[in-house]
Amino acid sequence: MIKPIRILDVKPKIPERLQPLYELANNLYFAWHHDADELFKRIDSDKWKKTKRNPIAFLGSLKQSELTGLTKDEGFLSHMDRVKMEFDRYMSEKPDKKIFGKDAPFLAAYFTAECGVADCLPIYSGGLGILSGDHLKSSSDLNLPLVGISLAYQEGYFTQYLTHDGWQMETYPVNKFTAMPMERVLDDSGNSTQVSVDLKGETVHIQAWKVHVGRIVLYLLDTNMEVNSERGRSVTSRLYGGDREMRISQEIVLGIGGVKLLKAVGLEPAVYHMNEGHSAFAVFERIRELREDQGLSFNEALEFVRATSVFTTHTPVPAGNDSFYPDLVRQYLGSFAQPLGISMDVLLGFGRQNPRDRDEEFCMTVLALRLSNWHNGVSRLHSKVSRKMWREIWPKTPEIDLPITYITNGVHIPSWISKGIGENYVRYLGPRWIEDPENASVWENVARIPNSELWRTHERARERLISFTRGRLREQLANRGASNRDMTIADEVLDSESLTIGFARRFAPYKRADLILRDLPRFEKLLLNKDLPVQIIFAGKAHPQDQMGKDLIKKLVQISGRDGLRRHMVFLEDYDMDVARHLVQGVDVWLNTPRRPLEACGTSGMKAVANGALHLSVLDGWWDEGYDADIGWAFGAFESSGDHEFQDQIDSSVLYDILEKDVVPLFYDRGSDGLPRGWLAMMKASLHKLCPMFTSHRMVMEYWKKFYVPSAERQYHFKENSWEGVKKLGSWRDKIMFNWDSVSIKDIRFDEIGEIEMGTSYHAEADLFIGELAPEDIMVEAYCGSLDPSNTIQHSFAVPMNPVVNQENKVSTYQCDIHFEETGHYGLNVRITPNHPDTESRLTMGLVIWGGD
Repeated sequence: MIKPIRILDVKPKIPERLQPLYELANNLYFAWHHDADELFKRIDSDKWKKTKRNPIAFLGSLKQSELTGLTKDEGFLSHMDRVKMEFDRYMSEKPDKKIFGKDAPFLAAYFTAECGVADCLPIYSGGLGILSGDHLKSSSDLNLPLVGISLAYQEGYFTQYLTHDGWQMETYPVNKFTAMPMERVLDDSGNSTQVSVDLKGETVHIQAWKVHVGRIVLYLLDTNMEVNSERGRSVTSRLYGGDREMRISQEIVLGIGGVKLLKAVGLEPAVYHMNEGHSAFAVFERIRELREDQGLSFNEALEFVRATSVFTTHTPVPAGNDSFYPDLVRQYLGSFAQPLGISMDVLLGFGRQNPRDRDEEFCMTVLALRLSNWHNGVSRLHSKVSRKMWREIWPKTPEIDLPITYITNGVHIPSWISKGIGENYVRYLGPRWIEDPENASVWENVARIPNSELWRTHERARERLISFTRGRLREQLANRGASNRDMTIADEVLDSESLTIGFARRFAPYKRADLILRDLPRFEKLLLNKDLPVQIIFAGKAHPQDQMGKDLIKKLVQISGRDGLRRHMVFLEDYDMDVARHLVQGVDVWLNTPRRPLEACGTSGMKAVANGALHLSVLDGWWDEGYDADIGWAFGAFESSGDHEFQDQIDSSVLYDILEKDVVPLFYDRGSDGLPRGWLAMMKASLHKLCPMFTSHRMVMEYWKKFYVPSAERQYHFKENSWEGVKKLGSWRDKIMFNWDSVSIKDIRFDEIGEIEMGTSYHAEADLFIGELAPEDIMVEAYCGSLDPSNTIQHSFAVPMNPVVNQENKVSTYQCDIHFEETGHYGLNVRITPNHPDTESRLTMGLVIWGGD
């Protein structure tokens, strides 16, 4: 075999008339604009599909004669010009200055370990990555100044295929970045822009790729460079691959390398958003840079970094949060403590719930929580779970007061709806609905869509899903060497008019993919009813090391292969964005069966709802907020009994009841015109209520208003007058930390009465010793709240107490009058916290003194 001594890509010569086509190909704008997608598909739909909608690879595969032919196709050229004109309008629009608060526009940096923007950029594994992609797309649509940072995985996440008996196997196709819509980041001299990080004593060099996502730029970090060792080159090889050393290496590259890259390309974000804990090492690099470039002390730099950092946690179970043995952290970050100006023990303490426990592992989530001001879970219920999980970080703060709020996830609706449903929205909601999808009043116009038109649109999407499923199943069976009989059956599976249920998730055991299979005779009776038939499509991957998840997939595949069920139940291999789109666009019901409260949010159901599907789910994640009896169905206990087997049995039985008595009869209850009027009423009610609530436009604007703008304003304030603000804050922090142990409550006095009438004031006083601190250094409050049966305060509120008497020996008296707005059984106490100039930091410092301590 002769090996080449030079590799050369020969590309077709691009006709001048087709230059707009190549401009469009270098921006992922087409991924959520149907007209742009249709432009590429129009050239060669089979080839477009084969390249996974990759415009660079697609155009590179065209022959010169094909390009020449396009220059003579007036219909195509007219289509191209129309798309290019709309793209230019989109890209040239100026941002709305009103959204930036009182200061000038600023840049926010969004760090994420995975990002699912388009099929042709397979650097995502599932929900977290798809959410990140939707975050970037909505930021683009809203014209917000945001930059994304992630990793350029050479092999991405695995491709799934199944053996003959249903066992999941994995392959890792190599991404060819030069044939993808991304470009290498170059410096002014035309050389590759590079930064480096230290990995266990080895200098690993990092190059970067730039991806245009509409108006947003996503930078992807890549260590696959000849200058690096084999291990160094492999750091960005696989998403979530390798051992703990590989994981910490990837997170150093993402966090530390990401901050360095932003500086190298001349960007100065005012706000840093860490999407999950993978990028938390960014806070250390930011502190190091501030000390080196601005001469700040560690505490001054820490206060600045904390005040300008946002952290979103997505994982509702402790095991899902990355943690490392202390010795491993010492090996990889041992040289980092000194430039920070702290000891290694102090550095390790930032990643521990109990900083003094030297045996506790270093947790990336804890690090992010400690060194950011703004923390959120991804649904209302998830914020409660997160507060319970991380309460030991702030041991003296009641769980209900812990500084973890929530911003519920949303989906980028234009990316996930079918072309037909999109045309309905344009026709009846207005042509600009896509730019204002979180506006509830816009969705009131759903009522204007004629029932017949909405139903026919949905039926066409179901027909496309059935056709797609048959083709995909035939490919799967052919790859397994199936018999001719099995291949023939693949062309007959499912029915385009039957009630179709979709279930597509990561196959983790807590998601209970087999809940609907617990009573097989009842399941078969449900699917095989000749008068009211039901069919179900499953899809999803298990993590390569998750044997229980793989067993679940094997179980589903084997059951779907039974002669009686194989035409009514299908498992689709290699769940990706393409499979997801067909499913959410074509199913009638989206099924979600997690074990509450382990679903942080879940967004697949939101995508299905935007296409007119109805949601059937456990009251977990987003459905805990969105559910209403008029728009979908819910089941499952509010709290787990602890006996999973018993709970699964109960939930399964209730699920069958809902399907048999509510869902199936309603779907098949048709009027004389053949329309399911009751079903359509629920579809419209669901669209009206849920679409404006669970859009990523609403989600991104919440981040912007609640976190980004206040954080940026704090940044401007801190940097004024040669960093005077942050230096004062650093001195204040030193003063508080040095003197806090001397602060104490000497006496508390409440009115000597056992009950009062609502609206009557109740007096409280407290004598405090505050030592060397000034009264303005502390916040003294009467802490009140209704009591549960165990006399624990819940639903709390606090009333500030003011100093009235300065006694001798530095003892001061504070007082207030408390007014109760509701009746009930209340408990009272007195709380002292630092009166932090940055009010969001009062509780994050973890310094609290209570009456009775």
